[in-house]
Formats: sequence, structure tokens, C-alpha cells
Amino acid sequence: MALCCAISNEVPEHPVVSPSSGAIFEKRIIEKYIQENGVDPISGKELSIDDLIEIKTPPIVKPKPPSATSIPATLKLLQDEWDAVMLYSFTQRQQLQTARQELSHALYQHDAACRVIARLNKEVTAAREALATLKPQAGITTVPQPAVAAEAGGVANQPTEQAGMSAEVIQKLQEKATVLTQERKKRGRTVPEELTTQEQLRSFRTLASLIGLHSASIPGILALDVHSSDTSKLLPIRQFVCGTYSTSQTTLLLRAHDGPVTGLSLHPYGRLYVLSTSEDQHWAFSDIRTGRLLTKVTDNSNVPLTTAQLHPDGLIFGTGTGDSQVKIWDLKEQSNVANFTGHSGAITSIAFSENGYYLATAADDACVKLWDLRKLRNFKTYSSTRGFICASSGRNLKCSTTHTATATGVRFGKHARFIKSASMDRTLKLYGLE
Repeated sequence: MALCCAISNEVPEHPVVSPSSGAIFEKRIIEKYIQENGVDPISGKELSIDDLIEIKTPPIVKPKPPSATSIPATLKLLQDEWDAVMLYSFTQRQQLQTARQELSHALYQHDAACRVIARLNKEVTAAREALATLKPQAGITTVPQPAVAAEAGGVANQPTEQAGMSAEVIQKLQEKATVLTQERKKRGRTVPEELTTQEQLRSFRTLASLIGLHSASIPGILALDVHSSDTSKLLPIRQFVCGTYSTSQTTLLLRAHDGPVTGLSLHPYGRLYVLSTSEDQHWAFSDIRTGRLLTKVTDNSNVPLTTAQLHPDGLIFGTGTGDSQVKIWDLKEQSNVANFTGHSGAITSIAFSENGYYLATAADDACVKLWDLRKLRNFKTYSSTRGFICASSGRNLKCSTTHTATATGVRFGKHARFIKSASMDRTLKLYGLE
């Protein structure tokens, strides 16, 4: 096989070998390259002309030096030009290879930088959501109980210890129930003149929206309640936490359960007490002023409690369960006194009538049932696949779809002057007349 120059790929007239790379070159070409660069063109190591090793070949009789006008002289000029072109071409190939390597490295760096930027953008978005969550909680009240949230972040670390239903608390509840019963008898069946009419309900619009409540990592509000005498006080809840809010400011956070809170109801006795239920199969009764847990009772059926509502008198209350039962409890005795069955899905909501004689329940079976508490029986059932507000005639008055996620709680204000709703989109909305 003929030997070829590593630079020109031609059979060399005077072949030499580089000891650095072992490659064969045309002597005149490699000498020019060494004079310009001083390195081996293949290995890149230092190389001098003296280091080149000549390869012995049969002697060739050379013609006499041609004159400048002869054909051999022209050929010599062309040969020199060819050598220069080969040297330039070889250098360009080396530079192209180096440029390709640098470009590949730059592309890898660009890809890594894009990944870092995307991660940082995601972290910034999460931080902004967390900041939006913390803003409504900036005014958390400090209370002496260790389980009530009083530090930045607003959630107690451990459930509150039970203080017990003292005789003083029971006496307050009994006295309030007596007063409420007497007031209800005086009112009789007279409809308050201040009560909002059906036409006004149809004209309700969104008046305000409180956004960014509770955790951004576990978004959603599971339920709420509005105080009957103070419309600025409401209780939205999420996970293990109950919170009291005044307009856009958190005033107190309670922790009374070991699982997600599913329902709550403010006691009619001023702003003192709140009832809550949870998936931990317990209902709890807490003092809002001090943040103390007064009592916590388990449901012996060992199923999650899904909702809760206090009777207008405040001495009994109802809870819904995941196995389709509605249970009536005596608050003073902390015992289950009656059960209602008939739904085929988990109970989602319950409500007592203003006169205290009737109970309305809703469940996942798309039914609303009305119960007579005196006879302990169901006397009416409504079925619907849409949310609605209905009057005594049972006619659909208005539907609302302002939330962007599932609506989890709705409460009327005093005399139905406004409606407040909560949703899994972490917002509270106020509806009323403009």
C-alpha cells in the first residue's frame, strides 16, 4: 500500500515520519507547518524540523533547475500553491472540529440554564402563593393556650387539651336556650318585615371576594359559618384548622382535630362557642374567646363525620356521617339521642328550621330530605342535579356559578340580607344587593 501524506493525502516525494504522532508527511509541507505552528498537526505536541525522521526511498534523478519561464517552473509554482492550499484546508478542518466541540458544550450549558430558570420560576410562583396565603393571617391573635395559633404561620402544633363542659358553661347554654325559646314563641309564625323577598334574591350580585385563604400547597375551604348577630365574623375551615375572620383579617385559629375538618356551626350564645366535626370521627365544642377545647366526643359508628349544625336553641345539634346517617346529639349530656336514615349517600349538609321543629338534610344521592323532629320521620324529599335557592313554594329562584372550583359552604346572613359562600378555590364570596 502506497504511503500518503497526512496533510495532502498525496504520495510524498520526500516522506518523513513524525515521532510524536507516527504519521507520514511530505517533507516540504510539514516543514512549512512546523515553521508556522511549531507543533505536530496530528497530536498537537511540540515538534521541530530536526525531530522528523526521513524515510529512505529509491533515488530519483531530478532534472536540472528549470528557468522561470519553463513548464517545470510553472509546475513548481502550482505545486507550492497546492501545498499552501492543503495546509490551509487542514487548519480549517481542525478549527471546525474545535468549533463543533465548543458549540456542543455551549448547547449543554444553555439547556442546563433553561432548566435552572424554569425551576426558579416555579419556586417564585410557589413563594408568591405562600405570601398571598400569609397576608390574610397577618393579624392572628395571641392567646394563652399552647394549642392556639399565635405565631407567624398561624397553626397550632398540637391539638388543644379538653377543658371540659363545666357547670358554668352548661348553665350559660341552658339560660340562652330558654331565652331563645321564649323569643321564638313570641314571634310565632310572623315573617319579619326585614326579610329579603324572592325578587330581591333573584337580583343578588357578587359584592366582595376574599381570596388566598389557607394553605397554597393544600388549597381549598371545606366549610364556613356566619355569626347571626355580627355579619363580619365568619369561620372558614380547611384541614385540621378552624379560623375566625373579620372582613379580610384572621383573628383566631383553633386546632381541635386530628383529621380534615368537615363542618362547623357557631353557637347562638353571642360569639362564645363553636361546634366542629372532622373525618377523625369526632365532634368538638370549643370556646372562641379563649381558644380552649371544651369537649371532644367520638362517634361510636367509626365512620367520618361529614357536617354539623346546631339547633336554634343551642342545646342539641345534628351531625352527618359518611354512611348516610343523620345523628342528633344532646350537647349537655354529650350523647346521641336520635338517628335518621333514608339517604343513600354521604351526608353533605344539614339545617334546622327557625322554629326548631324541622330538619333539612342533603347527601351525595342528589336528594334533600325534610324531617319532623317531633315525630322523627321524613315528610318531604326534593331531588335535583343542580344547586338552587328555593322559597317556600319549592320553586327554583337563582343559580350561581361564580366560583372556579367546587363550592363547599353557603350561609345566609340575618334576614337573608346577604349570602356568603366558600369554595375549594380558596375564596370567600359575598352576595347581596348592590
